[in-house]
Amino acid sequence: MEYSKIKKRIFEIIEPSDEKDVPSKVFDICLIVLVLINVCLVIADTFNLPEKIKKISYYVEIVSVIIFTIEYILRIWTSDFLFPSKKWFVAKLKYIFSFLAIIDLLAILPFYLPFLITIDLRVLRMLRIIRLFRVFKINRYTNALSSIVKVFKSKQNELLSSIFIVILLMIVASVIMYSVENKAQPEVFRNAFDALWWALATLTTVGYGDIYPVTVLGKILSAIIAILGIGLVAVPTGIISAGFMENMSDSKKTEDDEIKYCPYCGKEIKV
Repeated sequence: MEYSKIKKRIFEIIEPSDEKDVPSKVFDICLIVLVLINVCLVIADTFNLPEKIKKISYYVEIVSVIIFTIEYILRIWTSDFLFPSKKWFVAKLKYIFSFLAIIDLLAILPFYLPFLITIDLRVLRMLRIIRLFRVFKINRYTNALSSIVKVFKSKQNELLSSIFIVILLMIVASVIMYSVENKAQPEVFRNAFDALWWALATLTTVGYGDIYPVTVLGKILSAIIAILGIGLVAVPTGIISAGFMENMSDSKKTEDDEIKYCPYCGKEIKV
């Protein structure tokens, strides 16, 4: 088998599979299972586990890193098939700096970092959290994350406008509340930033209760801000919901366009 054919076949296997391509399908399933196991191990590390379980977790981590590293190298190697119109060097650079490639790199980086530079063990423990980025590798096999990104891009102007109004209201409310409550609670409303935390909790209707007004005017203002928050904070949510509905509608139209029907009997023609 020629070198180029082997390379192309590897590319077909590691890319999201066609239903008829069994090796590619098996590769996809194995990688998804491995990612899910790693996410479970990250959660398990937060518990006080027996030494035996920790040892198993360590070996699973080593095997996972080896597999993810090989996958990362293979994806860079075959990236010229992903960008056929680009030169091989440009294609590799384009892939390396793509979102999914950065996720792949972050998934394995914490394991290799101590071998490259001397690092404080406390920092190393913090870097292990980066392993959670492995969960984003599943995005190769589902369009969930890409759909979210698409919705945010299509509705970015509306979202920015609504978020700007919410931020503006928060700033105004925090300054007013500070002026009203500072004399009554100087240890609580010490500055506008403390009042801004109150405004955030009130506008989002979270209401942690760690900071709240005690004066009559402050309570009236708090009630008004809370009522405004119900409407204003819901605006970005409504915009995103509308974006998802439009995205689903467009996807359905695309699928319907791809389906061909017999002009005589109206039945679906299987291509």
